[in-house]
Amino acid sequence: MSVFNLDNQNASLDNKIVAGLERLSQVFRILLWEKAKEYSLSPIQIQLLIFIQHHSKEKTTISYLAQEFNFTKPTISDAIKVLEQKKLIKKYTDNTDTRSYSIQLTIEGGKIVTQTENYANPLTTIIAKANEKDKVVLWQNISTLIIKLNKLEVISVQRTCFNCKHYANQNKIHICNLLNQKLDTKDIRIDCMDFEYS
Repeated sequence: MSVFNLDNQNASLDNKIVAGLERLSQVFRILLWEKAKEYSLSPIQIQLLIFIQHHSKEKTTISYLAQEFNFTKPTISDAIKVLEQKKLIKKYTDNTDTRSYSIQLTIEGGKIVTQTENYANPLTTIIAKANEKDKVVLWQNISTLIIKLNKLEVISVQRTCFNCKHYANQNKIHICNLLNQKLDTKDIRIDCMDFEYS
């Protein structure tokens, strides 16, 4: 039963929600494409630059990036090659394994990130106007959906609290053992720099 069949879609709240999420995914694609055209880059190239800027060097290898973005290694390699030709990134060879390298931004690459990473601001502006209670409910639903998609292996890499070795759920209370504190729903992260697989 297709959620895109309007009879099916309009007869079911579940189908309407899925169709609505698909519509929201289009918004991200459109906003990202606009930035990409403005800087003569592809959407994945912009996403790679933004990711590299905000993550540790262990997460900036071709293998990790391919897993993170659900692309093949050759596809990521091609994107990285273009970014290197445009002098937006630089490769740093691993001293222990000369076949492996991490990727860091050049000064020019950092400038591009500063100019492009705000592509989702129209959505941020809308969400910022919602009341706190609605935002918490929305976040709880989004974070739960993400972890369930991860468990179904639709989304591969998830550095979320729920997958972290420091996370515990004690009597339906979220706990971070690394920070040694209780986590409210709004504190749950989907990309934590202290994440470690459980």
